[in-house]
Amino acid sequence: MGKDYYKILEVDRGTTPDEIKKAFYKKAHEYHPDKPGGNAEKFKEINEAYQVLGNLERKKQYDQFGTTFEGFGGQGAYEAGFDWADLFRQGGFGRAERDGRGTSEFRMGGFDFDFGDLSDLFSDFFGGAERDSQVEQGGTRRSSRVRRTTRARPGQDIEIDLTIDFSEAAFGAEKILDITKLIVCSHCQGSGAEPGAKMESCKTCKGSGQVVVTQQTFFGAFQSVSTCQACLGEGRLPSSNCGVCLGKGRVKGKERIKVKIPAGIAAGETLKLSGKGEAGEKGGTAGDLYINIRLRPHPEFKRVDDDIYSTVYLSFTQACLGAKVRVKTLKGEVNLKIPASTPSGKEFILRGEGVPRLHGHGRGDQIMTVKVRVPDNLTKSQKKLLEELAREGL
Repeated sequence: MGKDYYKILEVDRGTTPDEIKKAFYKKAHEYHPDKPGGNAEKFKEINEAYQVLGNLERKKQYDQFGTTFEGFGGQGAYEAGFDWADLFRQGGFGRAERDGRGTSEFRMGGFDFDFGDLSDLFSDFFGGAERDSQVEQGGTRRSSRVRRTTRARPGQDIEIDLTIDFSEAAFGAEKILDITKLIVCSHCQGSGAEPGAKMESCKTCKGSGQVVVTQQTFFGAFQSVSTCQACLGEGRLPSSNCGVCLGKGRVKGKERIKVKIPAGIAAGETLKLSGKGEAGEKGGTAGDLYINIRLRPHPEFKRVDDDIYSTVYLSFTQACLGAKVRVKTLKGEVNLKIPASTPSGKEFILRGEGVPRLHGHGRGDQIMTVKVRVPDNLTKSQKKLLEELAREGL
């Protein structure tokens, strides 16, 4: 029984080619052998599934004859229309280039690739080090240029919710947050080494910062030079790890952070504080802090974009005869002139009394809707007066 390629990529039979490609990218990145938790066999299986489902003719034959698909096994991914360059661009694995050694080549996705240099291609793809290393392949020793990078693990991003008052969102504010997270170890200053400890050559990579790794791919087995995970590419390790953070360079702690809330921010918007997330391991770059803004409701105001909506309540006589009333705005009370014969539901616009525009100039408006109050209980004299008005046709 053949493999169920739809199940491998977790897509339905009616899935579009673009959705199949997206599913493949997601799975390929998830199980990439060079990533923590990666799985070389699973990665190979995912590529095999995409070679079939990513090719219209093969997919048609596969759909017609079921899960068994003969005559496929040894063909290369490029024959199925697989675009390595596209995966590199989307996945951030870098740019593969010719080195001009004159071996046979083919063009794919706007790039020239060298069949003799597939080990270079996979070294770039799986990560490596920036020096010339000797890789033995097929009985011939040949130079493979790969990129050397140290990999001090960066800190995680942090996402929190912050609820602020209506007026704080309108006029801006400054908040102090106490956040528990991974912070730089104060004992070793983030180095991971016990103060005074000597730096020694890494025994795993013998001081080179790199190790030779064999990758099983659907092209076959390839050797690549990868960053040493013991020393994270530094080539050296301390003779004694920090006794506080145990060599990690970071510990659980609390940091007080001052946050400036810009005037005009709305509910649902997010503030980003670069470098205020969790500390990186052994001096790695700190993550970022994302603050999702939430607003407490106001008892009298409702906000729509940069405008403020409120209600002005009038008595029957004020609505009929007109009046000057005091109304509330974000900045305080102001006088509002009510003309005679103002009906319930009429709107008055106070220009510039709304919320400051966060991404522009000026302020929104305040829209006030009139609501005429009808008294619950009338005195005898009030009833008599209203009856007289009724006789007058009012």
